[in-house]
Amino acid sequence: MSSLPLDSLAFALLQAARINAAVIAGQSLADGMVARVDSIARPAVQDIVYGSLRCYGRGDFFLGRLLAKPLADNEVRALLLVAIYRLETRPDAAHTVVDQAVAASAELAGGNFRGLVNGVLRNFLRQQAELTTALANDEVALSQHPDWWLRTLQAAWPNDWPSIIAAGNGPPPMALRVNQRRSTRDEYQQRLSLEGIVATPVGKYGLMLEKPVPVERLPGFAAGLVSVQDPGAQMAAALLNPAPNSRVLDACAAPGGKTAHLLERARLDMLALDLKPARCRRVEANLTRLGLGAAIKAGDCAKLDTWWDGEPFDAVLADVPCTASGVVRRNPDSKWLRRETDIASFAAAQARILDALWQVVRPGGKLLYATCSVFPAENGVQIEKFLARQSQARRCREEQLLPNAEHDGFYYCLLEKHG
Repeated sequence: MSSLPLDSLAFALLQAARINAAVIAGQSLADGMVARVDSIARPAVQDIVYGSLRCYGRGDFFLGRLLAKPLADNEVRALLLVAIYRLETRPDAAHTVVDQAVAASAELAGGNFRGLVNGVLRNFLRQQAELTTALANDEVALSQHPDWWLRTLQAAWPNDWPSIIAAGNGPPPMALRVNQRRSTRDEYQQRLSLEGIVATPVGKYGLMLEKPVPVERLPGFAAGLVSVQDPGAQMAAALLNPAPNSRVLDACAAPGGKTAHLLERARLDMLALDLKPARCRRVEANLTRLGLGAAIKAGDCAKLDTWWDGEPFDAVLADVPCTASGVVRRNPDSKWLRRETDIASFAAAQARILDALWQVVRPGGKLLYATCSVFPAENGVQIEKFLARQSQARRCREEQLLPNAEHDGFYYCLLEKHG
């Protein structure tokens, strides 16, 4: 328990520091750490956690020059990182930030680092211009991405890597997908306007919000009128485009956004499969909110004998596990948790999934391979190897989306089965 007021900056900094320390130690934000923070403090904590992790490389560079020796206490170090982030983004409140960070430090490591926290942050303010100038000569700190990640992007995208890096370091846009079974995009855009929420059309079914808002502010969200989904992710349903009443498999379905979009477009005999029961429950909750139905099953999609009844599918969506290098602005912890060897590990798992799922596609049927990655080993290279193994496969369409202001980074390849 903390003695700090829940609505204070000190409490937000303290909670953000503890979450970031857990991430640096190897825990993922996907484990719901932010969601466990008291609702009063959660918006401020989330802003600090996500912003400071996007800027981790920058903060780490500064601390390396402000500390005489590395700090053994990870939570105190994380407090300095989140406080520096706050100082950079709220320079008009520098005195308050330092004061509140020192107050937060009283609850870490027995309060023995209050003097150090105060001294480091005040030194940062005094040396900020000099430190920022030095940053320009450190490519990793400047890019705010690990060196191996940066090298991989530079090799794969020699002309585009700066824009990919810039997108990864910024906040993500918020886009909606209108449930065509319950409303139209024009109707929903008008409802948003009545609530003072500005949105512009994007794609065929989507709306891009001028500013993100809590889902509770979205009219009709609980009633299933709309879902939050990136425009790039909304492409999957249109690319697979299964015929009405066809038998369809979403093989890696959680949390259910693409499953739902497929069902919003047409009535289907749909099986939504995912590895863990808890993830399947998320799919079920999303479909229930939207008024949609599908068979939902927990199982390893690469182990057919654990879930497949032997009847082939007309269309299969294989949204496979990947490095998530195209959605790093939504998952800023991933670029610091991933290792270079993870690319090969994911690629091997993806190949196993592809080969397994190809067996459940009927002749004349389609499989859409999808990742939220921009690393070629998981995308085009993966597909080339698959085509070399599978003589019945024909590539119909391929799309590589790089992250920008309108959408995240995704890769799609639509494959058709002959024979």
